[in-house]
Amino acid sequence: MDIANSTVFITGANRGLGLAFAREARRRGAAKIYAGMRNTAGFNEPDIIPVRIDVTDKASIAAARLAADTTLLVNNAGIAELIEGPLSGDVEEQSQRLFDVNYHGVVRVTQAFEPILSAQPQAAIINVLSDIVWLPRPILTPYAASKAAAWSYTNQLRFHLREKGIQVLGLHVGFVDTDLTNGIDVPKASPQDVASQTYDALAAGKSEIMADRGTTVLKSTLSAEVPGYITPPEGVI
Repeated sequence: MDIANSTVFITGANRGLGLAFAREARRRGAAKIYAGMRNTAGFNEPDIIPVRIDVTDKASIAAARLAADTTLLVNNAGIAELIEGPLSGDVEEQSQRLFDVNYHGVVRVTQAFEPILSAQPQAAIINVLSDIVWLPRPILTPYAASKAAAWSYTNQLRFHLREKGIQVLGLHVGFVDTDLTNGIDVPKASPQDVASQTYDALAAGKSEIMADRGTTVLKSTLSAEVPGYITPPEGVI
């Protein structure tokens, strides 16, 4: 699916990767761009329409369905928090918060927009995932679990929607240089580059995109006797 002349709805689009998706869609000639965000106050981007949406609130999501001409849904909204590790006393509490946004949020928005997408002659969904599903980082345990759940959901969704002709693309990427990763001293991908690569993959009809070298290396180890989620390759962690 090509972005040109499409109508794009992006969650979590007020900044970071979501805003990069919106700007890149504009650059590629999208007919209309809806930027979903919890608070639209102060948002001012030419030719990008702010829409209030909270992915944890079904009423908010239902109201956002006024964007009934959407042909491409980008499930980008997400949160992350650090934790001491998988046995931390607050791991369950943090997991509930992160799953509510990173997994259940994707499910809620997708369920709401599926009838809209199914009515279009050509439609697609992009789910923003993470290399964390294949990378042991104990300080990100709840985040990793929520993204692993979102990856599994993406795979089931892709198969389910195939007969309806809706393309489902899973974006896997490591750290992206946004506000979410401020203060973390690791190599980071450019949000503009990630958005561009993802739209290229969508246009090429792909089902997955590995948007940086580390993620590509990790994915390549999955069939190895000792995959990267057991012993990460040198230079990845």
